[in-house]
Amino acid sequence: MIKVFIAEVITSSAQKKLVEQRIEELEQLVSTYWWLTVVKSVQQRAKPNYRTYVWSWKLEEIIDDMKLCGATLLIFWNILKPGQIYNVNEILREASKDEEEIFQARDRVDLILKIFDRHAKSSEARLQIELASIKHMWPRIFGMGMELSRQWWWIGTSWIGETNTEIMRRHLRTRRRQTETQLERYEHVREVHRQARKKRHLPTIWLVWYTNAWKSSLMNALTNKGVLVENKLFATLWTDVGKLYVPSLSWKGKEILINDTIWFIRDLPPSLIQAFKSTLEDSIEADILFHVIDAADELWYDKIRVVDSILDSIHAEQKRVYVFNKIDLLEDQESIMKEQKERLEVYCEKEDYPSPDIHYVSSFAWNWLQDLKDYLVQELKYPS
Repeated sequence: MIKVFIAEVITSSAQKKLVEQRIEELEQLVSTYWWLTVVKSVQQRAKPNYRTYVWSWKLEEIIDDMKLCGATLLIFWNILKPGQIYNVNEILREASKDEEEIFQARDRVDLILKIFDRHAKSSEARLQIELASIKHMWPRIFGMGMELSRQWWWIGTSWIGETNTEIMRRHLRTRRRQTETQLERYEHVREVHRQARKKRHLPTIWLVWYTNAWKSSLMNALTNKGVLVENKLFATLWTDVGKLYVPSLSWKGKEILINDTIWFIRDLPPSLIQAFKSTLEDSIEADILFHVIDAADELWYDKIRVVDSILDSIHAEQKRVYVFNKIDLLEDQESIMKEQKERLEVYCEKEDYPSPDIHYVSSFAWNWLQDLKDYLVQELKYPS
């Protein structure tokens, strides 16, 4: 098992709880790939070092600790610039000359892409991962052909072994065009399916969520779909569709489609979100967006802002319903729910969103699920 050292640079004004959760998320990503985090280190600075991200003396400390604990991989939470990742890897290679394995450094997006690659099942999924990998690696090409050829394998995309920067640029440009063309075909198929659903008068709900909101549990509680429920990031990676049967519906079929898709996480680069637009585009056509929130999370407000920001970036303009899950974990339900509702109303007014529809459920204890179903019957006006 590969042992991992986690490192990050924070400012003095950074919220302690937020920093802890960022590091915890990175640990979960490492665990998802069945690696082991052995050491964590946070350096407080006004800004990262322009050359090596962490400052040189801190990098020396990290290297010493990696040798002591047997770690061979250094992962940063933030996205490193091409020069920073190159310089850190050169220093790590030099420091590991006498070691059994060469030390390497990667950033969080590198790890996410590797997890994507492991979980990809369909041809479309693999194409999306390849496009995301190309977009992430593209800025690193210029002036660092040797480093790119060394690290391309790590992403999970096959590489032909060139080390000349110009050849790599040409190869990636061609491969990107081919990948985008193939994805356009899948996009067309999705559009045909969406139009078919509209003709059948099948209303669609799209679940969006920040990690660890028990969204898959809610999906199962509503549809009996049997979606994988696992406390690992990206355990469910691609869109899954279940059917909620509601006898009191007035239209033929009496079914509502529930779309379960990938979760959102803070500070994803726009290029990565764009690469997965064909997976996310169903949200643009859905009737209602269910934004699933962990009601017991102290940082619920910050995570709502992250998800809403991503929804805005993909121009998802449907009605957003805020579904607070895990209410069975709240010690003082009444006061916490009142506080959350008041704060969310102020937030929506500030962001110029419509007055929020807020619902509380427990997908584990099945509390208040009927209220949520009744709300859908009232909200969705489909012909019989």
